Amino acid sequence: MLNPFIHWIESTGIWAPWWFLGLFLAASFLMIWRLEAMSAGGFEGTVLGTLVMPYCSGMGNLIFAFILGRTGGSGADVMTNSLVNNVTNMTLVLGLPAIFWSMNVLPNKKTGAEKRKKNDVKAEAKAGGKNSGKAGREHQLNRLSLLLTLTAVLFFTGAVWAMGRKGRLDFNDGLVLIGLFLFWQCFHVFEVLKTNVRQGKSVFTWMLPVDLGLLAVGALGIYVSTEWLVEWISQIHTGFISVKHLGWLSGWLMVLPNAVLAFYYAWRRQPEVVYASQVGDAHISIPLCLGVYLLFHAMAMPAFFQAGMFILLGATLGHIVFVAVFGRLPRLAGLALVVAYGYFLKMGLLG
Repeated sequence: MLNPFIHWIESTGIWAPWWFLGLFLAASFLMIWRLEAMSAGGFEGTVLGTLVMPYCSGMGNLIFAFILGRTGGSGADVMTNSLVNNVTNMTLVLGLPAIFWSMNVLPNKKTGAEKRKKNDVKAEAKAGGKNSGKAGREHQLNRLSLLLTLTAVLFFTGAVWAMGRKGRLDFNDGLVLIGLFLFWQCFHVFEVLKTNVRQGKSVFTWMLPVDLGLLAVGALGIYVSTEWLVEWISQIHTGFISVKHLGWLSGWLMVLPNAVLAFYYAWRRQPEVVYASQVGDAHISIPLCLGVYLLFHAMAMPAFFQAGMFILLGATLGHIVFVAVFGRLPRLAGLALVVAYGYFLKMGLLG
């Protein structure tokens, strides 16, 4: 059914890769658009970021792993794709919003302190105490949910590092990784249901099938474009844009929609969604994408596996400390994360 459409794009000659690149981006943004609608329908805050957004922003990585597994592609490319995706998310994509915008998971306490100094506004403070207390509890719950999600990244990454120290991962390792991911998602499904029961909401509205249908269309577009681009690059053997750097190129391409998503929510001053979307997307690549590939073939580790894992583990630990102690990611820490990403590029591409 899609063959005439694919053949028409291929008939454009040298423009075909650009058309498929545009299809990939359009399909990704279609999923993000419907994600906004689902957000208004009951998937909110960190739950939105950890349960729904990762599938939208990480669909390309998942399809990439499936395509290379089905066609017998290099497992090292899948690991490279996952490391590029996760390290970029946890360093560059979180570091830049911290530099340009505020990344406060908790509300600014300075304003409240200044208000309490004025005796003539005591009545107003008392009247608004209930609302501010409720908002404060929501921010605290968001921080706890984010810390739990960051801890999961730490354990998932640590599990892959421990299993990959022998130089390869196999089918049994893939089953363990997929099982870890499914358990984590089941946990969040019940969290969504519990939250909506408490608030008297329901995410199962008449628009839900429409949203799911459009998400499926987006997923199909990502699959078609990713499959064609992987095949196209696999036939190029010289230059930077070649099969030699397939893992890096695919990783950067698939981070792009997620980065736009992060900057959009940072601009809207919703740092908890920015944080949760990047951290949640990390769960798609590690462990799910690796697990999907391992169902088809064993995987050898790329040369920079150890360095990439240590950078990812270090960045995750840093996020846990800043969120737990300060409730925010300071600008200086954001700058340090960007520098760490530069070191990752040096180790992976030049090391």
